[in-house]
Amino acid sequence: MSEFRIHHDVNELLSLLHVRGGDGAEGYIDLLQKHRTPYVTTTVSAHSAKVKLAEFSKTPEDFLRKYEELKSKNVRNLDPLVYLLSKLCEDKETLPFLQQNAKERSESSANTTSTSTTSYTLPQTSTKMSMQELDELRKKLGNVTARGNTLIRAEVTRKMLRDKHNKKNPTQPNPVFPNWVYDRPALLGDFITSPSPPGDPAVAVGTMPLPAQEQALVEDLLFVLVGVDGRDITAQPVLGRQNRSFIVDSTLDMSIKELVNRILPVASYYSTITRFIEEKSSFEYGQVNHALTAAMRTLMKEYLILVTQLEHLQRQGLLSLQKLWFYIQPTMRTMEILASIASSVDKGECMGGSTLSLLHDRTFNYTGDSQAQELCLYLTKAASVPYFEILEKWIYRGIIKDPYSEFMVEEHELQKEKIQEDYNDKYWDQRYTIVQHRIPSFLQKMADKILSTGKYLNVVRECGRDVTCPDAREVLYTLKERAYVEQIEKAYNYASKVLLAFLMEEKELVSRLRSIKHYFLMDKGDFFVHFMDLTEEELKKPVDDIVPPRLEALLELALRMSTANTDPFKDDLKVGTSCQSVVVFELCCACWPSRPSRKKPSSTRTPRRHKLFNLTLTLFKPICPHILTRNNLCRKALTRYQMLFRHLFYCKHVERLLCNVWISNKDFKLYSLHCGTFNRMLNFVQNIQYYMMFEVMEPTWHIMENNLKTASNIDDVLCHHTSFLDNCLKDCMLTNPELLRIFSKLMSVCVMFTSCMQRFTQSIRLERLSQEQGTKDGPLAQSEHAEEAEKKRLITKSLTEHADSHQSDAGLEATISKFDSNFSTLLLDLLDKLSIYSTNDCEHSMISIIYRLDFNGFYTERLEKMAIERSQKASA
Repeated sequence: MSEFRIHHDVNELLSLLHVRGGDGAEGYIDLLQKHRTPYVTTTVSAHSAKVKLAEFSKTPEDFLRKYEELKSKNVRNLDPLVYLLSKLCEDKETLPFLQQNAKERSESSANTTSTSTTSYTLPQTSTKMSMQELDELRKKLGNVTARGNTLIRAEVTRKMLRDKHNKKNPTQPNPVFPNWVYDRPALLGDFITSPSPPGDPAVAVGTMPLPAQEQALVEDLLFVLVGVDGRDITAQPVLGRQNRSFIVDSTLDMSIKELVNRILPVASYYSTITRFIEEKSSFEYGQVNHALTAAMRTLMKEYLILVTQLEHLQRQGLLSLQKLWFYIQPTMRTMEILASIASSVDKGECMGGSTLSLLHDRTFNYTGDSQAQELCLYLTKAASVPYFEILEKWIYRGIIKDPYSEFMVEEHELQKEKIQEDYNDKYWDQRYTIVQHRIPSFLQKMADKILSTGKYLNVVRECGRDVTCPDAREVLYTLKERAYVEQIEKAYNYASKVLLAFLMEEKELVSRLRSIKHYFLMDKGDFFVHFMDLTEEELKKPVDDIVPPRLEALLELALRMSTANTDPFKDDLKVGTSCQSVVVFELCCACWPSRPSRKKPSSTRTPRRHKLFNLTLTLFKPICPHILTRNNLCRKALTRYQMLFRHLFYCKHVERLLCNVWISNKDFKLYSLHCGTFNRMLNFVQNIQYYMMFEVMEPTWHIMENNLKTASNIDDVLCHHTSFLDNCLKDCMLTNPELLRIFSKLMSVCVMFTSCMQRFTQSIRLERLSQEQGTKDGPLAQSEHAEEAEKKRLITKSLTEHADSHQSDAGLEATISKFDSNFSTLLLDLLDKLSIYSTNDCEHSMISIIYRLDFNGFYTERLEKMAIERSQKASA
């Protein structure tokens, strides 16, 4: 099941149960995705579950009757649903909640019904009807009601299907039979249930001799077997989807009546099959049902030929009731199977793939009966022909021609212009989708590959290349699924190779990914040095004061001045800002690849400076949305790249701040504590950067690049690329919220340390400048006096603003000591957590961080002490 389908089902279930609050749908979706299995587990034994539910039910007979009715309709996933319900009955926590929910819904429904119902009373009459008059009235009302209900139901269904198809294909409306096809009952092959014209009552057949009774009943049976009422055997009206029943003259001899009752089921089967053929032959019911009715019509011809031969024997006086029973028995089994299939298709309102699923299941259910299995196999092959024609066009050319909405893949029209502007998953997830109830059960395992095959070819076709699978062969239904599975596999492999070659050769996928690496993974170091030098003043401004066109111009200048100028895709690089801080963003997206939350952070504070910087790269414009949105190689992948980039860029920014403080604060180099704290902070930031860039990203990139060279299809490419991003995020500590919080605190301490040192430096410089101005003497010109006065005013103002900093100059050693203590505590905490994760979770790559940060064993003794204390607490 796709992520989109899980999302839809969970939201619908929550809305039905009126569940609000908590983690919402996202929490349940993540839980389901973690615990779901890729294997098919819907085949369960529902017998014990059915018995258990029947015991819980107030009316077990009604429950079992409903279960059998749904089973006869071949309802998909019925047994798994019964199994789930039985488990819910055992859950003591869930059951009361569901009972309360059902009670509330029933009460609200009852209130609504009570306000809109109207009571009716039957009129009283003073006359009494005899039993014979009552039976005649019931028969007449039944005839009228049955025929009226049948015609109304069939016409409503046809109109609904016709409107649905015409709405989907307004330029190609479905053909419609003329009304006289449905309105003239004499044209139908079934029984005409109109009331008999009045006339003289016939002689009761029971008063005749036995040979005469037998001959009369043989003649009646031959009429009834072809849908015509006899004199002594008449058909009852059909209500809804019931089977046809017959009334036999009650005066008939019991032995003859018993033999007649054995033969009458064949007439009932004939009536069911005939009604099914005449109804489902309409265009509105689709090509599969039309092909099924055509196959049934062929089989019915053989049955009618047999009845014609029996009539010929009867005219010659060679047909007795026993011979009729003998001749009709071989056909009875065939007619029973056909009638059963017709009833199941009609009750389940099956069309397209659901009809094929029913036929396929029936074929396998008759494994022990070779004759019945051969009959069902014939029907399934005939009905699957139009479905497989649609399938062939899809998997061989990427085209859907499904005028009656029967195929498993459904096409939705989307505006391509908006898709090209917004790189999201709409094209891949919404343009073509799987409709579950249209998937034939024998193609369930291949549904995803069928969808992907047509999508791959469709993408290449829309890019202007005509593609047709060279191994295209007719796909036929057989009991050996390997035959059509191999054809689908071949088509899938061809479509994958065509799309792969298209991406690798024409669209230069590897080169474009390498271009992403240059910018998002900071592979071009000189470019970022130039860019940060040029944009330093601009990025110091508040977010509302940053001018995007100026950033774009500076980006263009940095590209031209660095080695990035040789990149053929540099023009696709864009720069932007974000109102979300890098740390908050990364924490929201932690534990990737779960769906990131789109809610804004609770903090209303607007982040400033380099936290706002963001890169966007336009990939494969304008073809990328059609190709690579399936497995996160577009919007989701760029989000991951941006997470890595922001992480690296923030580290680079902190390193730059530390270096600027070291260069500008010459006075503080006299303090040994200041030098030690600064060196350890700079060592931490630089080693973290080196680890991420050269021990995580670079080796992982080379592994992916080598794997891409040997990829045989597009799925391999997507898998290798996703694996590359997952490994980078995990090894850079971006998927572990605990490590990321400690890291963010360490970086914050470094930033606060640089800010503090800059304030001290600025206050000292202002004080020195004030002293220098006070010691100057000598004659000055009037203009010089005005200039000096303005300088003194500005110095006085600055000294006033930095008075607190100036007064705290005496506590510089204490301030530096506090920063050093906080930094050391956090760094020890980080090293300790890294040690735990690398040992318990086998994340051996993180051990190299410990070796780099503790290269001389400075923290080893403290870490060992912390490990001993932790083990003592655990043992206690």
